[in-house]
Amino acid sequence: MARAQFDKEQVLESAANAFWRLGYNATSMQTVFEKTGLKPGSIFLAFGNKEGLFKEALGHNTEQSLIKLESTLTQYETVEEAIRHILVSFIEESCQSNYCSCFLVKSQLELSDHQVELQDYVSERLRKIESLYFKHLLKTNSESEAQAKASSVMLHIFGVRVYGYHSQSKNQLMDALRLGLPWLAWPSVH
Repeated sequence: MARAQFDKEQVLESAANAFWRLGYNATSMQTVFEKTGLKPGSIFLAFGNKEGLFKEALGHNTEQSLIKLESTLTQYETVEEAIRHILVSFIEESCQSNYCSCFLVKSQLELSDHQVELQDYVSERLRKIESLYFKHLLKTNSESEAQAKASSVMLHIFGVRVYGYHSQSKNQLMDALRLGLPWLAWPSVH
């Protein structure tokens, strides 16, 4: 029997979008089949099960995010300027009418204590992102200061990603970031 050929990256992106929008628990395998256009046998042969597909889709999504993050952190004159840009873009996203937070953040919040392996997998992906912030902050800070700042950035990202659902004004969220992250030397507001 011949194996079905498909674009794995496209399947992972389609599956990630379903898991991201609906959540892991609410995404049925029927939804996955519909979103990817694959038959059940192809999904199970390629990924094993729903959990396997979720992990690969989340891993692929994280790798794409890390590439984009690395690019952003290196394109600005300072890491602080890059982080300000990233946070402002997250606030702008949260103000959109079709806002859907972050795949990693939503997954971390959704998974129950009965899904420890998946929780650990998501946590490891989040640690990779924090490590990238740490690596860049380490260029101008001591190790302990870089780690504290990287953790603080992650806390604020979680805050924006979750609190953004409350339809706060952009200015209110910006004021909160300025107060919570003064070391980013925010431009003066007139």
